[in-house]
Amino acid sequence: MPKTSQPLNVAIVGLGHLHPRSYMPLFKAVPQTRVTAVVEPDEKLREPFARDFALKAYADVDAMLAAEKIDIAAVFLPHADCPAAAAKLAKRGIHLMVEKPMASSAAGAGAIVKAAKAAGVKTTTGYCWRLHPGAAEFKRLIESGALGQIVAGEGRCAAGRLTRYIQGNSPWMLQKSRSGGGPMFNLGVHWIDLFRWMLSDEVVEVSGQNVKINKEYDIEDNSLAHLRFKSGPIVALDISYTVPDSFPHGRDLYLSVRGTKGVVSWAPAYEGQKDVIFVCSDDPKFAGAPRRHLQFELESVQGYSGFMGLNYVRAFADAILNNGTPPITAEDGHAALKVVEAIYKSAEEKRWAKV
Repeated sequence: MPKTSQPLNVAIVGLGHLHPRSYMPLFKAVPQTRVTAVVEPDEKLREPFARDFALKAYADVDAMLAAEKIDIAAVFLPHADCPAAAAKLAKRGIHLMVEKPMASSAAGAGAIVKAAKAAGVKTTTGYCWRLHPGAAEFKRLIESGALGQIVAGEGRCAAGRLTRYIQGNSPWMLQKSRSGGGPMFNLGVHWIDLFRWMLSDEVVEVSGQNVKINKEYDIEDNSLAHLRFKSGPIVALDISYTVPDSFPHGRDLYLSVRGTKGVVSWAPAYEGQKDVIFVCSDDPKFAGAPRRHLQFELESVQGYSGFMGLNYVRAFADAILNNGTPPITAEDGHAALKVVEAIYKSAEEKRWAKV
């Protein structure tokens, strides 16, 4: 699409999700985008949203496509429904922001990749942690050699409880047939993608175990896994829906990477707060100061993922307007889900599984 002085028209597709409202401030803050329409079959969700944000409202995608000129569709449908909707939108030349993990299976994510390529549209998904300066510092330290040969990593992501999906009009998240699975499908994909990006490497083998505490739903509450990367490092993941209600901001987040010369660790503060990264290295560049605390204070931004979310939306708009490549692609989403499916296979078969 050539550069234009007109903003890109955005349609929100699906409201039975935790994030559509929190994306609205992000689109408003990016001059290159303006949300003009919303699609949602449930009138009780559709009408208040349309009224609050002065949008044209439609009960289905076909009705919206018949009436609107849309450049970007931000898709927040149940994971199982995303591939069919994305294919329909892509055929109309609409660029896609498909909320992670994009589908309820790796095959579904692959179908989105194929449809987008066939239609020549750009597609992204919400792995916005790549856009945090803390993650960029991890990647820089790894690539600089300051940590030596990377041996291991650790990621912990515990966020909320199962009940938040009931309260947030998205009970389908607790149905495996529609969501794909539990926390590894919904949260673990963030850290899988981030370690792939930071290490510039791919997962080749996994060992997983799921722990189910709840008796009401057919998804697990906790998922743990070891990921073996092609170049050798093994990353341990602890992904959960059982963070205590009293935990600050409702999220227990942690990342670390260890090499033969050093280690870097970080407990992300999340939205618009002060982040501190600890680095310890025997590399000569750290002589005299082997231990360092690197501090980042992000701009306070309203909306999903704050500063990271804002840059995610901005980067996608720029990629469309300048015919570039988004920093997170549909292929990245597909790769993360292939790892998740291998983790589930490993948990079922009680052995390491190939990706």
